[in-house]
Amino acid sequence: MLASSNSLATPRSLDRTRIKRLISSCGIEAWFVQDSTVPLISMEYAFTGGATQDPAQRPGVAHMVSGLLKEGSGEFDFKTFHQRLDRRAIELQFHATHDHFHGALRTIEDSAEEAFELLRIALTSPRFEAADVERNRAAVLARLRQDSTDPSSLARRKFLEVAFGDHPYARPVDGYLGSVPKIEAEDLKGYVRRVIAKDTLKIAVVGGVDPEAVCKLLDKTFGSLPSNAEAMPVADVIASKPPQRVFIQLDVPQTVVTFGGPAVRRSEPDFMPAYIVNHILGGGGLTSRLFREVREKRGLAYSVSEQLVWLDHSAMFLGTSGTCADRAGETVEEIEKQVRQIAGEGPTQQELEDAKSYLKGSQLVALNTSSKLARTLLQHQLDKLPIDYLENQNTVVDAVTLEDAKRAAKRLWGGGLLTIIVGRAPKDAAQAASVPSGTTAPPGADQLDAGPTTPPNLFSSSPCA
Repeated sequence: MLASSNSLATPRSLDRTRIKRLISSCGIEAWFVQDSTVPLISMEYAFTGGATQDPAQRPGVAHMVSGLLKEGSGEFDFKTFHQRLDRRAIELQFHATHDHFHGALRTIEDSAEEAFELLRIALTSPRFEAADVERNRAAVLARLRQDSTDPSSLARRKFLEVAFGDHPYARPVDGYLGSVPKIEAEDLKGYVRRVIAKDTLKIAVVGGVDPEAVCKLLDKTFGSLPSNAEAMPVADVIASKPPQRVFIQLDVPQTVVTFGGPAVRRSEPDFMPAYIVNHILGGGGLTSRLFREVREKRGLAYSVSEQLVWLDHSAMFLGTSGTCADRAGETVEEIEKQVRQIAGEGPTQQELEDAKSYLKGSQLVALNTSSKLARTLLQHQLDKLPIDYLENQNTVVDAVTLEDAKRAAKRLWGGGLLTIIVGRAPKDAAQAASVPSGTTAPPGADQLDAGPTTPPNLFSSSPCA
């Protein structure tokens, strides 16, 4: 799900991490950093078209594909494929988000040829054997049953259902209890045919190998993929405008509050002001306004935080808090008060300077491994940022003025909040968290995963700005 925390990040040393754009003989493009600090190759890559490409009546296809690509491919069954990986300590990972199908490879240089060959086989010749599919399906269903009684999962799912209605973003990446049993092997094969293609592929590689060797590995791995994906178009969408409030009754010790609303797209000029002012309100951990006012001063919540989430076709701010049932109403009121205040007045000059200083300082230590650097470079490509963005982002941060921050705060929070509350309902909490007039009360928790009206998992947030 909307998943990881956003952070501005700069490599350990720009001199050591000068980024090159490589284009192989087969036309495979990658951003590459040659770094011989350790004899390791880290590659992150993604294909456009994640869970939004699932059949509307069978959400969960992309998620199941991600769990099955290394469960048997080509001539290797499940056991043999994993033995080949384990023998050389090769790490292959796959996961789906709403917008992209992601993969990662980690290997020592001496095992690079075999590692990239196993990846090629996984992407081009997945077997989807019946026994493997059923084992994966059972694991997915077990997790969905667990989520059906988890207040945080219910709150996140309901939030996106209300926010996005009939848009693909409102469907869960991992599917519903009612949809996953309907997924067949042909659905999985069809997804691979439609999505895994060269024209939407983005790649980042960090390692001690030379550029020529990287290009050969890329050609070998991705060169035989179809030239063009056959993805279904996905419309841009604005999350439902607040204020709205929904209460879901669930007998659990801690009440969970999820809140949010429409935000700023990554491509918009106001993104960086919004990112900084969001850090001030709820993204700055122990230094944020929400943490200070809700948790420290009033002791209303066990935790409270908020972040920006940007997607290919939308953007949101999302927050969460955990509290006790009899203080849920008071917690929501204080969160709303803080949101109204920063929307109306904006941050102070001191808050702005402190936030900018923190974000710039954290950049120096945020990317301390080749994997983190590769992941960030991939995200920059998905965000359509220039290849030299890492070198220039401090300048972008410095350019944000107090007026910029005030404008962004009003845009983000001037309309109020869409709030989902999940937990027990004592008299005072129930009254504070009641569904407003004209809003249909949600079904009981035992109904939430019954079929296509089930709300989705939260997106994973982007790893860097």
